Amino acid sequence: MSLQEDIQHNCNVSDARDHGIYSMCTMILKLRNLYKWEHGLEPWQEAEPADLLDWIDAKERYWAALADEPFRAVQAGGRSYSPDSLEEINKAIGPGNLVYGAGYGRSMKAVFFLAEKLREYTVAARPVLILGRESAKEMASPFAMAQDGMVYIRRYSLRFFLWDQIQELRSLERAGFRRALRLHDLLEGDRLSQDRLRQRLDEVVDAEMNLFIYHEVGELLQTTLDSSTLEKIITTFPGSVIELVCRTIKDVLADTHPSGLLGYIVNEQRESSLGFYLAFLDGLRKTLFPEIVEAWTLFEQTGSWQHIEDARKQCRRKNMALAGTVVEIAALIGKKADEDVKNLFNTRVIQPLGLDFAG
Repeated sequence: MSLQEDIQHNCNVSDARDHGIYSMCTMILKLRNLYKWEHGLEPWQEAEPADLLDWIDAKERYWAALADEPFRAVQAGGRSYSPDSLEEINKAIGPGNLVYGAGYGRSMKAVFFLAEKLREYTVAARPVLILGRESAKEMASPFAMAQDGMVYIRRYSLRFFLWDQIQELRSLERAGFRRALRLHDLLEGDRLSQDRLRQRLDEVVDAEMNLFIYHEVGELLQTTLDSSTLEKIITTFPGSVIELVCRTIKDVLADTHPSGLLGYIVNEQRESSLGFYLAFLDGLRKTLFPEIVEAWTLFEQTGSWQHIEDARKQCRRKNMALAGTVVEIAALIGKKADEDVKNLFNTRVIQPLGLDFAG
C-alpha cells in the first residue's frame, strides 16, 4: 500500500465509525463536499441529484463493511509507523511539499489528511502552515487546527467553508455581513453576486485567512481552559451539551485573547474581517459574547475601534471566570460519579446560561 492509500484508509475508517455524530443537515453538507472532493468539483459546482444519491448509498454500504476495521499503520520512507506518529511520518516523507496531519475533532472523531504545503511562516512566534490540494481526507476536514504548537490551515477546505457560509447567510440580515460583502465588492446592488463570488473566492479566502489563523493562535496562547481539561470533558461526556458549552467557552477565550482574533482585527482595523466575524457568530458563541452586538452598533455610529476593544475585554473577563468554574468541576472527573459531575456542570455552568439541562 502507498502512503496516500494508508492515510485514506484511515480517513474512511474514521468516517465509518463516527459519521453518526452529525445532525442530518450537517451530514448532508459533509457528504456533498466529500463528493465534490472525490470528483474534483469546485464549491459552486453541484452533482446531479441521482448521482449524489447513488454515491451516498454506496458510501454508506462501504462504511458498514469498514466500521470494525482498525486504523492502518502508515508506510513512509520504507518503514511502518503508527498513524499518530506525525513527526516521524513527516520526516520519513522527506523534504518535498507533502504534509501529513492527524488528530481529533468534534466528539473525538479521528482526523487524518495528506496535503501539499503552500507556505510556512510565524504569527505571534507560532509556526503557521498553509496547506493546499489534499490527496487524502475524511469528511470532518477541519480547515483550521492547532496541534503541538503548530497552526494548520487547510486552504482547500477553507474555500468550501467560506462558499457554504456565504450562501447560507446571503438572505439573512446578519450584523456586519453585508458590510463585509461590500468591502470585498461582492454585491450587485444590494444582493450577492454569485458571478463575482466565483471569480473572487480565492481573493476572499486569502484576504480573510487571518481570521482563522489568529483564532488558532489564541487557542495556543490561552491557558485558562487547557486542551487536556477539554479532552477529559469530551471523553467523559461525548456529544453532550457539556462538551458543546466547554468547547465554545474555549473558542471565545481564543477569540478574545489579546493576541487572538479580535486583537488582530482591532490592531489592524480589519473592517471586513469584523463583518465576517459577526456574521459567523451564532448559537452559543453569541450567547457567550452578547457584548459584541452592542459594540458593533456603536462602531457603525462612531467608527471608533475602542468599542470593539472594550467588548473584547469585557467578554474575556466574564468567560475566564466561567472557564475557571469548568476547570474546577472537570478536576472532579474520576473522583466523583459521572452523574454527580454532570449535575454540577448543569447547575453551575449550563443552566445559568439559560440552556436546557444536559441529560
